[in-house]
Amino acid sequence: MIHSLTAIAQRHLLKITFVILITIASSFILPAATWADSSNLGVDHGHLTSCPNSPNCVVSQDADAEHSIDAIAYHVDRETARATLLKVLTVVPRTEVIEQTDNYIHALSKSRIFKFIDDVEFYFPTDESVIHIRSASRVGQSDLGVNRRRLEQIRLALRDLNI
Repeated sequence: MIHSLTAIAQRHLLKITFVILITIASSFILPAATWADSSNLGVDHGHLTSCPNSPNCVVSQDADAEHSIDAIAYHVDRETARATLLKVLTVVPRTEVIEQTDNYIHALSKSRIFKFIDDVEFYFPTDESVIHIRSASRVGQSDLGVNRRRLEQIRLALRDLNI
């Protein structure tokens, strides 16, 4: 009995030690991190918010070469494209739609391990058959290309569904 209690105590001590090490390591990484203002989202005068200087963002409107990504073209009516996109978002891992209107969708995607949040936005202008897209990390400098890859995977899924 004492042996099993000692083993349990050692496992808990190991877990606590791991958490402390992660906390210390993150204190060296995150002080230089930039925190995005999540209230600065949405569509303003027909445009999604531009990206900050950090490389952890892509947008299809008014972007420099580092942050630029193509909008998603569609060949069906706008409501069908919007409904199909909403269905695709239900299968994107760790992603939840938190706001939607007839021409805008805002979703949150969380990273697998540390649960960092990325804002993913889709804008359907009335005068074009495209979906303007933006994906940005709320924290950090680099996202290792995650935001761009996520949007390209969504583009491919929509293409496979013939929108």
